Amino acid sequence: MFDGALDKYLFVYKTRIIRSFTYKFEVYGNILMQVIIMITTAFFWKALFGSETFGNGITADSMLTYTVMSSVLSVLFTTGVERRMQQSVEKGSIAIDMMRPVNVFGVFLAEDLGSLTALLVQNLLPILLLGSLLIQVPVIASPSAIPLFAVSLVLSMGINWLMAAIFGMWAFTAISMDALFQAKKHLIRLLSGSIIPIWFFPKWLADILNALPFVYIYQLPLDIYIGSATDEEIYSRILLQLVWALVLAALFCLLSKRVLKKVLVQGG
Repeated sequence: MFDGALDKYLFVYKTRIIRSFTYKFEVYGNILMQVIIMITTAFFWKALFGSETFGNGITADSMLTYTVMSSVLSVLFTTGVERRMQQSVEKGSIAIDMMRPVNVFGVFLAEDLGSLTALLVQNLLPILLLGSLLIQVPVIASPSAIPLFAVSLVLSMGINWLMAAIFGMWAFTAISMDALFQAKKHLIRLLSGSIIPIWFFPKWLADILNALPFVYIYQLPLDIYIGSATDEEIYSRILLQLVWALVLAALFCLLSKRVLKKVLVQGG
């Protein structure tokens, strides 16, 4: 993807970081909304669980940790590749972008990585601090789970970005993507275990969702973090997560070549 032009992507990455630090009002608004959702969800779990224990040893404290970390992960899973594609298509600049000596999707990825780096300071740390003060300090289940959580988190971020990029390719054929962006955002959060863990779904639905890539965005890393799965289950699910990442990467490569070829033939 980088075509030996790493320095060009690093420039895009650094530029995006600088630009991201200029939108302070939007940052404050995002933090406020996320904290409100986090606190509301925490009160719901405390009222639901009380002092009872759910299956797999899940307690109210576990769900509070789950809630705080879900909010933290939502920052890491922020992507802009879909809207960047839509803007390029709407403005007709996609053909010009493709003429530059860099891969257009590599630029989109560098932009998202730059935005993510800024969000670590702007959003993630404040949300983590407020969650720890107002709800509960999200302590990981065990030190041995840290490397597994890290591996799963990296794969989760890859899956999330690939799904966003693949979805964003509809911009080349759809007239307007705004409604689809919102539907996709909320659907993924619902089906990935971000809002409601998959354990609470009916078994037949949970079995279906466990075979899809959505649960490998939020649910798996959160399960590892709170210790709701055995080591054997974690290893097998991380393997499936890797498989989904490879499948989506292959699909992305296939579709991106077809889309870029179509743009070259039609002239944008």
